[in-house]
Amino acid sequence: MDLGLRIGLWTLIAGGMGALPLAWVIGRWGMGVEIRSFGDGNPGAMNVLRAGGWRWFLPALLLEFLKGAAPIALARWIGGLSEWALVPPALAAPLGHAFTPWLRFRGGKALAVTFGVWCGLTEWRVPMLLGGLFAVTLRLFRSEGQAVRAGMLALNLLLGGAALAGFADISLWAVALGHTLLLFWTHRRSS
Repeated sequence: MDLGLRIGLWTLIAGGMGALPLAWVIGRWGMGVEIRSFGDGNPGAMNVLRAGGWRWFLPALLLEFLKGAAPIALARWIGGLSEWALVPPALAAPLGHAFTPWLRFRGGKALAVTFGVWCGLTEWRVPMLLGGLFAVTLRLFRSEGQAVRAGMLALNLLLGGAALAGFADISLWAVALGHTLLLFWTHRRSS
């Protein structure tokens, strides 16, 4: 199959998987509650935690993570995509989550899906780095929104520097820039 068709196919798969509101489904069908009536009003895993506790949160978080990780890992291993060819699917999964048509384009903040995408792209490397950055910035700012924004800016500085120095592929920096723009948007109301 032509590379352009493979990129298009995996972008549709990633966006489609990202758009599945799995945390919302767990809330609605599993717990019998509308999770968007809790916390920040988003249909994501954190509101499952607020509505139902850890027992419901852990499967919701895992499913949200896998929506990002699975299509990107499969695009790499089965679809044969690499470097720049992975950028559209890597952006599509969190975009699908944030703007899901199943919930009238009012999705979640896409943080767990973004972690999943980075796991699909780099296995454990960037998720560990990103988790550390978020832990440090959350400790400094004590605000989820500020921690996400600061963590993503730090990731861009690190990946950008590594790419410019020849230690990382510049396509990873492109994904980081796209994710940063999206996460800035989805966390715009967070202090």
